[in-house]
Amino acid sequence: MKASAAVSLRADAARNVAQIRAAAIAAFRGRGLSTPLEEIALAAGVSKATIYNRFGGREGLIDAVIGDLVAAEMDTIMGRARAVGDPWRALVTYVGDRRDLQFREPAFTDALLMTYPNSPRLVALANAATDTTVHLLRRGHDAGVLRPGFTAADLYYADVANGLALRALGEQTREDYDRRTRFFIDSLASR
Repeated sequence: MKASAAVSLRADAARNVAQIRAAAIAAFRGRGLSTPLEEIALAAGVSKATIYNRFGGREGLIDAVIGDLVAAEMDTIMGRARAVGDPWRALVTYVGDRRDLQFREPAFTDALLMTYPNSPRLVALANAATDTTVHLLRRGHDAGVLRPGFTAADLYYADVANGLALRALGEQTREDYDRRTRFFIDSLASR
């Protein structure tokens, strides 16, 4: 009897974890990583305490879902840009793809801001993105195609400003957003 109760609890626990993950992905995808845990718990049909029990709190929950939200896509973005032979095209690809992800995924701005610095997966993602940015900018400077003096910190602050503007100013059309992204990218070219 005890064995069947333990199996039942494990099945319940696994179902709770799956429901919490699904609810967190849906909530974070819509509004970013600061969505209240109470809302995620309600959507998952569990208590907030269950989130803490299963994930250890917000950072654990973020670690459990950040791959689904932005990490896997950022890995693809970084790999794609690094694979482009032409230094300018590599930068255009990288910046354009990052801006595209930022438009579609509010959690990307939270990742940029390191809103939750105790999340190991977010820290790893930030370190990988910084390494890729430095590499691509170095290639652009060495080839003479990138505006002199433009740094990884400059790109970071431009992306943060872009993300905060997306949040604060509400909706804009995709066409307008893409046009503004092209203006930004064009401003990076050496003259």
